[in-house]
Amino acid sequence: MSDLGALASTGVERAVAAGAGEAEAYVSEAENREVRVHDGEVESLTAATQRGLGLRAWCGARVGYGFGTDLSAEGLATIAARAVEAARAADEDEFAAPPAAGGEAPVIDGLSDPSRAEWSPDRVADLALAVERAALEADARVVAVEQAVYFDSGERVAVAASSGMRAEYETTSCYAYLQALAEGENGRETGLGFDLARGPAGLDPAAIGAEGATRATEMIGSVKPASRRCPVVLDPTVAASFVGLLGRAAGADAVQRGRSPLAARLGDEVASTAFVLHDDGLDPRGFATAPVDAEGTPRRRTALIEGGRLRTFLHDAYTARRGKAESTGNAGRAGYRSLPGVSASNLVVAPGTAGAEELLAAAGKGVYVNDVAGLHSGVNPVTGVFSVGASGRAIEGGKLAGPLREFTIAGELVTMLRDVQGVGSEPRWVPFGGSVSTPPLLIGEMAVSGS
Repeated sequence: MSDLGALASTGVERAVAAGAGEAEAYVSEAENREVRVHDGEVESLTAATQRGLGLRAWCGARVGYGFGTDLSAEGLATIAARAVEAARAADEDEFAAPPAAGGEAPVIDGLSDPSRAEWSPDRVADLALAVERAALEADARVVAVEQAVYFDSGERVAVAASSGMRAEYETTSCYAYLQALAEGENGRETGLGFDLARGPAGLDPAAIGAEGATRATEMIGSVKPASRRCPVVLDPTVAASFVGLLGRAAGADAVQRGRSPLAARLGDEVASTAFVLHDDGLDPRGFATAPVDAEGTPRRRTALIEGGRLRTFLHDAYTARRGKAESTGNAGRAGYRSLPGVSASNLVVAPGTAGAEELLAAAGKGVYVNDVAGLHSGVNPVTGVFSVGASGRAIEGGKLAGPLREFTIAGELVTMLRDVQGVGSEPRWVPFGGSVSTPPLLIGEMAVSGS
């Protein structure tokens, strides 16, 4: 047992000694670094470390929570006393109970990359500078980089409960991105480039910079499209944003509160058969992968949408008890200070067989969307109706044509899923707003509002 595992076990013992009927401890030690560069100079380099314990205590049908960073014997006793005191003062909740003891946690290799700890701050700063330099050198029309950012994190977690559950894991992740600025006739255009890996050694700064430069220069000369209903191809970064919305809508907490467009649709046809979605907490390529969730329940691969039908909702222990279901291993936490809640792990859209050219050919005359703005504020969380700003390229004769901007795409989430007519064969992991892997998607028809 590691030092974190011993702390978690001791925390549970202290809570029971203080009067809890059941208890659960979550201990985490997290380190992260961020580098921001601009115009060949490092603007900021920050590093942060936090280590603490969160403790839930149950007294009958009441639950209380305490947390702290003093992990000495006295500190643990204080945290335990606070949690028990909070439980005794809480209202009764018929669904308040510790998670059921789960099965054996799986062994997942490759979740931690030693290069994250081995690379010095100067070396990761050089990587961020290389990302910026690669964009500027890729095309003379790229006149500046709005920002280039490198971020990494390393986390160790231990969970223990009075049921006898014990689990520990360690994980690392990092990514780098930039916004390139290209000079055009009508002003400057922006382009995003990014890459992600377990450690900095897995990043390709030249590819990140080149992608940002290409996306920016492709937008030079952009115009508004004509308003109409037409086929739309969503590139992986945009498709990932919509899939992230789906993950939240499939959370049982949102469903039970009536705040999801998927509420009351379990078992219903909600998508075309071409669209298959899983929540996969075991995929070693995903950054939300771990052997257990934030309550110590073993992670698993859960079918959300298969055969066009909504197969299940995502549950933690509380929503499972309330919904007379079983936990899907989808409890998440923002850290030791927070209580667990339902959270998607890795959302994975199954790739199809269509190459990029086939999707465009099937679209015929439509719009290719490679960026959206305001998606989260532009979506009604109850109905799934959305209207968001977008930019991209025209599709003419089944091929990419001129750049488009300052238009909106609108629709309703379930209607859009039912109209998925093609799924690309090349998925991409996208780290923004969650951990999502998706290929491009062809939507048969969407409302496009431009000129």
